[in-house]
Amino acid sequence: MSIIHTQRLSDSPYVEAITQGWTMSAGSTIRPSECNWHMVFVKEHGRTHKLIVGPLPTAGVASWGEGAEILWIKFKLGVFMPHLPVRDLLDSEKSLPEAASKSFWLKSAVWELPDFENVDTFVNRLVHDEILVLDPVVDAMLQDQLPDISSRTMRHHFLRATGLTRSRISQMKQAQQAMTLLQQGVSILDAVHEAGYFDQPHLTRALKQFIGYTPAQIAQSNQPE
Repeated sequence: MSIIHTQRLSDSPYVEAITQGWTMSAGSTIRPSECNWHMVFVKEHGRTHKLIVGPLPTAGVASWGEGAEILWIKFKLGVFMPHLPVRDLLDSEKSLPEAASKSFWLKSAVWELPDFENVDTFVNRLVHDEILVLDPVVDAMLQDQLPDISSRTMRHHFLRATGLTRSRISQMKQAQQAMTLLQQGVSILDAVHEAGYFDQPHLTRALKQFIGYTPAQIAQSNQPE
């Protein structure tokens, strides 16, 4: 295995998950779409790269080098930095300027690099300084609590906080659900029905677009050799 990793949940209502990984060798793989954005810290060859990685609207290819230690902070949908619009980060990443060997600049202030254990403290400071905020409208809508506002206003909130429309997020989550069903051994035809697709070609197009594999490829990968 070219990457090993460990993941934990966070006590912060702003964070989806925290992951630490190590690359044992160089490699690449097809990666699925991703509706959440991340802060990523990559230590390699004596340097640390500080990145904000935006949502990934479609499947693509992820590549990595050997000997890197990586910390991923995955933020919940609806959480964003007002001074760095998520819509400007779609399918891209932004490097944060280095302040010193173990610190970086973010919104005109110097921040120490977080580690796997103190991410919650780091995030709490971002929230306290109002660098990181949660859009309550998006949070409510994701829990199917529709606020009394116009559809145009809802769309504005989603684009500002996530960079994506609500329908696009639903399509991505639907494809993830179908992938999980196929990985659990559910037949392709049953996955069509359970995930809410019109027919098998509809499922195939969605999985190719958002996961990067066909239903048959996903089902086959789960079969014992």
